[in-house]
Amino acid sequence: MHITISEEFTKVFPEFAGCALTATVKNSESDEDLWKEIATLSDSYSQVLTEETIKQMPPIHATREAYKKFGKAPSRYRPAAEALIRRIVKGEELYKINTLADLVNLASIYTGYSIGGFDLDKIQGDLVLGIGRAGEPYEGIGRGMLNIENLPVYRDNIGGVGTPTSDNERTKITLETTNFLLLVNGYDGSREGVMQCAEYTQELIKKYCNAEHCNISHY
Repeated sequence: MHITISEEFTKVFPEFAGCALTATVKNSESDEDLWKEIATLSDSYSQVLTEETIKQMPPIHATREAYKKFGKAPSRYRPAAEALIRRIVKGEELYKINTLADLVNLASIYTGYSIGGFDLDKIQGDLVLGIGRAGEPYEGIGRGMLNIENLPVYRDNIGGVGTPTSDNERTKITLETTNFLLLVNGYDGSREGVMQCAEYTQELIKKYCNAEHCNISHY
């Protein structure tokens, strides 16, 4: 599988830096130690962050500014990392999904990058990062049909699979997922930052999902 960035996307946002991680994994319903890590980070965030200061975290601020360039309101279609951290700061519990999906959320919270986690076997063909079109069908995970017009979107041969706001139901991680794909969206332009995010996630999947055959690459 190859990942490319479309010309329409590059014209609007040439400074984008992306990073992909693939691995074979063994997923599980939940992991107590993982949730202890999530709770520790959540407690520290709830003590120092507010709903306004979240927006100033560098990767989140950069993603919000990118949304504006693409023509999407970031406060209406919040980047996933921002939405997760807002839940923490507001005292709301994070959703428990499954171990692999939960650690993807932890990586997003920890780094501030909006990252996508996918079942690689459900992706058809190569991926192209482009811009959402008016009326383009897209079912966000737990969100129903989502208006992705002017949102950055990864598409395979069938259609959209991921945006920084929500990934697609069709390619989501489940307990049956064995081949994992992570995409890190670096709207801050930092190749080092997206690599660090991928490496942090790699540590998590090795620790909690017995990951093997890990590979990290820029695009």
